[in-house]
Amino acid sequence: MRPRLLTAALTAAAAVAGSLGTRPESDWYESLDKPAWQPPGAAFPLVWTPLYGLIGWGTGRALAAAQETSAADGRRVLALTTADLATNAGWCWVFFARQSPAAGLAVILGLDALNVALLREAARHDRTAAAALAPYVAWTGFATALNASVWWRNR
Repeated sequence: MRPRLLTAALTAAAAVAGSLGTRPESDWYESLDKPAWQPPGAAFPLVWTPLYGLIGWGTGRALAAAQETSAADGRRVLALTTADLATNAGWCWVFFARQSPAAGLAVILGLDALNVALLREAARHDRTAAAALAPYVAWTGFATALNASVWWRNR
């Protein structure tokens, strides 16, 4: 499968899987004490839609460039992309479906580490791909702070 098509499919699958586990309208989530700096609910799909586009496009570029370098480099980018997207989708299920800000924080910290590893690997092969992934890394850092605040306020 072509690199950009493959990463687009992986990204779309993660977006769908994550959305199925996200329940911001649940009584449980509504009852949580959240910080004043949390964006309104409508902001999240407005942010995530272009982020997923950038993830699919950026990882596709990185994968194509890495495969030109070596099969091992291509496998590394693909493995990081797959692990990153699975963890991304998994956070939704852990935080919302399991109703656990603590477990969500553990997952998102792992996602942050994967994001940095993916960004660094992309930068090794294609700086434009890395630039496309940078907003995702930044937003997930913000989401980590938000998750940590929710956990702290509701422990």
